[in-house]
Amino acid sequence: MLSHEQIWAAIDRLAERHDLTPSGLARRAGLDPTSFNKSKRLSADGRLRWPSTESIAKVLDATGATMEQFMGFMRPANSLSGLPDGALPPQASSIPLLGFAQAGAGGFFDDGGFPAGQGWDVVEFPAAPSQKAGVYALEVQGDSMMPLYRDGDVLIVEPGAQVRRNDRVVVKTREGEVMAKVLLRQSPRSIELMSLNPEHPNRTIELSDVDWIARIIWASQ
Repeated sequence: MLSHEQIWAAIDRLAERHDLTPSGLARRAGLDPTSFNKSKRLSADGRLRWPSTESIAKVLDATGATMEQFMGFMRPANSLSGLPDGALPPQASSIPLLGFAQAGAGGFFDDGGFPAGQGWDVVEFPAAPSQKAGVYALEVQGDSMMPLYRDGDVLIVEPGAQVRRNDRVVVKTREGEVMAKVLLRQSPRSIELMSLNPEHPNRTIELSDVDWIARIIWASQ
């Protein structure tokens, strides 16, 4: 699994390779000059903030770097390979993509919340081969997740990953409702969810009514 530290380290090393600061790299890519500042890598409440796939695509285009080179920048600076013997580096892979409106219908997920059945599209995402099978993407539709997620944004979801308080998660109920929320609290009987859009109410759902819950690990914005 790619880590927050690895992604940002790769951006820093890409900037250094072209004799740029992170701000200079962002400016060259046509982004807000503060996009890659250290202060932007954590939110005010201490949560990890990740660069979007769109931002990464723009810096690769601006510098002429390939995805393979970018992945190589994720290796530890003091390591020749950055990987244990016999390990394969993370690589761009096709993962399943589905719209939120479709996700509520039957046949797209198994009992554990993993992708199943037909009708999935695909999207490229740098995932380690060992993780590729479980990771998938959901495309935001509508404005119910504003201002954090907009219509057309793609959420990368990892089913089976441990979820903790304040994690952003996707939840599917047994009635077929699919939603992206923030996990506020989980008890033996229920989960409390905070809505991303302040115009929508928070939710408390009995665990018996939850089909599955999966953690959002990345979003393209």
